Amino acid sequence: MPALVLLGAQWGDEGKGKATDLLGGSVDYVVRYQGGNNAGHTVVVGDQKYALHLLPSGILSPGCTPVIGNGVVVDPSVLLSELSGLNERGVDTSKLLISGNAHIITPYNVTVDKVTERFLGKRKIGTTGRGIGPTYADKINRVGIRVQDLYDESILTQKVEAALDVKNQILTKLYNRRAIAVGQVVEELLGYAEKIRPYVADTVLVLNQALEDDKVVLFEGGQGTLLDIDHGTYPFVTSSNPTSGGACTGAGVGPTKISRVIGILKAYTTRVGAGPFPTELFDEDGEALRRIGGERGVTTGRDRRCGWFDAVIARYATRVNGLTDFFLTKLDVLTGWEQIPVCVAYEIDGKRVEELPYSQTDFHHAKPVYEMLPGWSEDITGAKTFADLPKNAQDYVKALEEMSGAPISAIGVGPGRDETIEVNSFI
Repeated sequence: MPALVLLGAQWGDEGKGKATDLLGGSVDYVVRYQGGNNAGHTVVVGDQKYALHLLPSGILSPGCTPVIGNGVVVDPSVLLSELSGLNERGVDTSKLLISGNAHIITPYNVTVDKVTERFLGKRKIGTTGRGIGPTYADKINRVGIRVQDLYDESILTQKVEAALDVKNQILTKLYNRRAIAVGQVVEELLGYAEKIRPYVADTVLVLNQALEDDKVVLFEGGQGTLLDIDHGTYPFVTSSNPTSGGACTGAGVGPTKISRVIGILKAYTTRVGAGPFPTELFDEDGEALRRIGGERGVTTGRDRRCGWFDAVIARYATRVNGLTDFFLTKLDVLTGWEQIPVCVAYEIDGKRVEELPYSQTDFHHAKPVYEMLPGWSEDITGAKTFADLPKNAQDYVKALEEMSGAPISAIGVGPGRDETIEVNSFI
């Protein structure tokens, strides 16, 4: 009954798509359990590159059933567009399953997201403007629209009316925007109903039965640990739980069924959007990491902020997720540096701190304490085993493993599906 959780151990964009795709041929189900189309995954198969925003990465693996769980928020137009794009490229999407309990991102959620962010000005959070946060807010406020509501026009209309009663007051009186018509929203949403009906299922039942039948299920998180609404760098976070606990609530599977939790780490650190970032670089090194690593957001197109590896964050991710393994990605990007700094602790008000500060204020003022590790100049993209790596690259991986608190079981040495060193099998 192998159930694996695979998640980001930094601020997202760590290469989860590559890791999920690597395992896709060995698993029966790949499940997105939180987030929406604000989380992009890039998967390279041969000479083909696929940018996935909402769909689980396992959709590219023949024989694997991709699942969108109840904890995900779904924009139907994005979903259908993404499915259409894959179908045009010859990818079979017919096995996709979508939870009837997943919440729908409505047009008014997107509108509220955009106008609120503009209104905040310098205090903005740095959202993607795709309606993710307002949809989760509606869910918690119990005025959300679920996938199953698309199949009962009366209930759908009542729920849209209830949601717009308040939102139209805010849009017209606070933001000086036009009110949104209930009928227009209902008509648009009903237009998606039959198109997505073939995919809608009781995914909680499906996944639990799969585990009882000894199928291998992989739970794929979007974003990363430091963007978790409860455990991230609040308020500069997403609106859901990308951490391992979110897999249980977002897919309807009990914690006793999870057998392994794999954290994805870049060999350096990046983040998109506002918020504290102790190892961020504003010099030529930062620009080089961005350029060599192709650090541009898959979903947003925004340049990612780049910095050196932060072992404090890695240890934190190990702790809050109960990580059993790491998948280290983009080691090849560091080729060419004579020395590579690694943040081993922070200095806060003159004191050395080796764990993530509890206080938001302290974290904002944290200065990295670096340890210098020797670099390498050899091309490592052709490495097939750990022994194929230059000694300094091996030592770098071993040092990160010791600092982070969990074994590094796989190493990405290039963007391709086959450019991965498997140190220990995940399954």
